Amino acid sequence: MTITKDCLVTVDYHINDTEGKLLHEEEEPIIYLHGNYGHIFKTVEDVLEGKSIGDTFKIVLNVEQAFGQYDPELVLTENLSELPEGLSVGMEIDGYMDDDSEDITIYMVSEIDGDKATLDGNHPLAGMDLVFEGTVLDIHEASKEEIHEILNHEHGCGCDH
Repeated sequence: MTITKDCLVTVDYHINDTEGKLLHEEEEPIIYLHGNYGHIFKTVEDVLEGKSIGDTFKIVLNVEQAFGQYDPELVLTENLSELPEGLSVGMEIDGYMDDDSEDITIYMVSEIDGDKATLDGNHPLAGMDLVFEGTVLDIHEASKEEIHEILNHEHGCGCDH
């Protein structure tokens, strides 16, 4: 079987920078629904199209294909009194709504200095070209029920219809 639209694909992967330094490696393989559902980078999904179990892949993603440019406007300094208690460097805070959209920005606490915290809304790999490589571990055609469940789960729908 090869990877086509509406297949559930299991991939073991890691991400390096262009110098070969390991930046990210999952402890468990990822499973995603193939078919431009936004579950994996489109460029990676395009490379995986038609691959079979055991096939390997390696692709360089430029900044725009990966996590985008680093945006200094997504770095904020806030009073600790305005933030949840027990904050520490490395923690993530969500719920900061952008006024003009429904997107929630997830901020990582990058520094705490006195009564102020620095929050960074950039993805940790923003501004970098990345090498995404791995192996296809499993492929199976998703049933209509599986597709429905995956798509409703990601949109927060708890419905059973």
